[in-house]
Amino acid sequence: MIRVASLHIYPVKSCRGVDLAAAEVVATGFRRDRHWMVVDRDGVFLSQRNHPEMATIRPRLATDALVVECDGHPTLEVPLASSRPASRPATVWNDTGLAVAEGRAAADWFSAVLGIECELVRQADHEPRPIDPTFAPAGGRVSYADGFPFLLISRASVDALNRRLDSPVAADRFRANIVVDGCGPHAEDGWAEIEIGGIGLDVAKPCARCIVITTDQRDGSRSPEPLQTLASYRTASGKVLFGQNLVHRSTGWIRVGDEVRIRGRSPLGNNAQKPEIGS
Repeated sequence: MIRVASLHIYPVKSCRGVDLAAAEVVATGFRRDRHWMVVDRDGVFLSQRNHPEMATIRPRLATDALVVECDGHPTLEVPLASSRPASRPATVWNDTGLAVAEGRAAADWFSAVLGIECELVRQADHEPRPIDPTFAPAGGRVSYADGFPFLLISRASVDALNRRLDSPVAADRFRANIVVDGCGPHAEDGWAEIEIGGIGLDVAKPCARCIVITTDQRDGSRSPEPLQTLASYRTASGKVLFGQNLVHRSTGWIRVGDEVRIRGRSPLGNNAQKPEIGS
């Protein structure tokens, strides 16, 4: 039986993740996932692609505040509730909308940690960011995630990768929202529709991986792996693929231990371990 092994959100885009026993699914994905992000002076998002030290920034959610910590710096607290207007243009890839700027104290904190002028913004409820309509019904929304509400990987896929590596890597390198157990390596390549906790999720497309997975999420250090090894056996159309992006059909709750029911399979069928098929 396939089950949810772990759940994760990333309250501040590209910063450390938060492990959850249960996560609420809202219109944009898991509640508070990538709800905040750090932008430069032009309003363009910052990420571990160019700032691997963001992995050392540790957000967590308290009852009424986002709490952010980093060794050598004071703790930052940002209220969960805000009456600030959405007035700051903020850009994620090709999407630009108005965001809520979290103020001078938050801007100074992130600027000090990252060593560049930047500020913290949050997504405004009335500034929806659409999912690419190629992969989701009209009206589908996403937070400040790169493009989709959820990323799913399996433990078996990580284990299969680690058997090829001289030094195993942790699953958190892949920054998934949902990690499942009980299936074979890359079985998720062959899923078209799944159900977890009564919530239907469509498998939109494989996740193309970048330099972020070479970042140790404990200390921000980098090495060529595991991207180098993945490229040797998980490449399609010039992209390294690992994990699947998901779009949800309804809201509710997903919990660790929930059964993952396969409701539809992709044309990959038994060739699910060949990413070049259907990519």
